[in-house]
Parts: sequence; structure tokens; C-alpha cells
Amino acid sequence: MNFFDRLQGVFFNPKDTFKAVAEKPVWLDALIVILVTVTIFLAIISPYLQKDQIQVLKNNVELQERLGEESAQQSLKVLESKGYRLILLVIVPSVFTIAILFLQPLILLAMSRMVSTEGNYKQVLSVYLHANLIDKILGSVVRLILILTRKSVMQTTTTLAIFFPRMEVTSTGFIVLSQVDFFQLWMFGILGYGLSYVFKINTKKALFISYGFWFLKTLFNVGLGLLGSQFGG
Repeated sequence: MNFFDRLQGVFFNPKDTFKAVAEKPVWLDALIVILVTVTIFLAIISPYLQKDQIQVLKNNVELQERLGEESAQQSLKVLESKGYRLILLVIVPSVFTIAILFLQPLILLAMSRMVSTEGNYKQVLSVYLHANLIDKILGSVVRLILILTRKSVMQTTTTLAIFFPRMEVTSTGFIVLSQVDFFQLWMFGILGYGLSYVFKINTKKALFISYGFWFLKTLFNVGLGLLGSQFGG
């Protein structure tokens, strides 16, 4: 099964596709496509994200007072630089994406040992990367359209937060709702098929592992978001 067969299979025939991927793990082409897509996405939205961050600093009096006038001005210069946009808004997130894509399958494998001794890291990595095509390709396209339409990254989302456009991005409600992403829910749903074939368990147990991991990841991200909102004012 070539990559294009697997790509369309992830969307339209996930059971057979993930069975094939679990039995014969292939992951390099999926990884390359994901990284290229993520990098292009970040490069396109970086000017809008940079503009949003500059406006936040300029409009947040409390944050400016906390930093001090000199530090605030230095921070503003950094935010306005091209190097900041390229390195911290494109390159660093792309590298971080690579680390996450290799780390999360390891956690899934560890969680699976509660119910199965079958499967190995390469198999989990393979099904995980293919499931990610849902979020990283289709999800990114939808997010990009929304961002280009609004010309802003702030509050442009494919999560439950989209139903509350007036909610502050630093509020607890927004931070929690912004973790419930529709494409992520889809992704972890079809990942259940892959995990069931890898670990040779029924689909219910596989979905429990898949969504259990999603829930733990969500709690972690919410914690980071709340911590960041406190420091960010």
C-alpha cells in the first residue's frame, strides 16, 4: 500500500488502512508529509501571529508595568524582528513537533501494557503518525482558511472555544475549551483502530487507551495554559 492509498484510507477506510499499517509499519513518508505541512502552515501564519503578539504587549498595561519600561521596549523589539518570526514562530515549533511525534507513541505504548503485551514502538509510531494526518493536513487547512479570513491567529480555532468568540483567550474557560479540538477528537477516534490491531485488543479497550491519553494530554495542556496566563497577565 503506497502513501497515497494510505492517506485516502485514513479518511475513508480507516479500519483496513490501520490494519495494513499495523501489520507492516511504515512511518517515514507520513512523518515527512506532516513536517512539511506543519512548517508551511507556520510560515504562512507567522506574520499574523507576530502581529497578534505585538498588539498584546502594546495593549497590556499590566504586563508592561510588570516588565518595566526598558524590558517592555526590548521585548517589543524582539517581537518585531524577522529573526523572531523565523526562529521562534517557525523553526522552534517545527522541531518541537518532531519531538512530540516521537514521544507520544512511547507514552501510548507504556499505557497499553496495562492491557496487552503485544505490539512494539515502531508499530505504535506508524499508526500514530497516520492518525495525525487528520489533524495536521485537514485540520491545518481549515485553521489556515480561518486565519487568513480573519487575518489573526488569536481566537481562531477549531475547538469548542469557537462557539464563544467574545471569551478572553487568557480566561480559564477559553483555555479549557480550546483543548477540545474537533480534528483531535477525530484523530484519536481512528487511532483506536490502529491501536486495536497493534496490541491485538478489542476496539473498546483501544479507544479507552487512545482517549485516555488524549484526556491526560488535555489536562497537561490546560495546566500549562493556566500557568502561562498567570505570567502573561
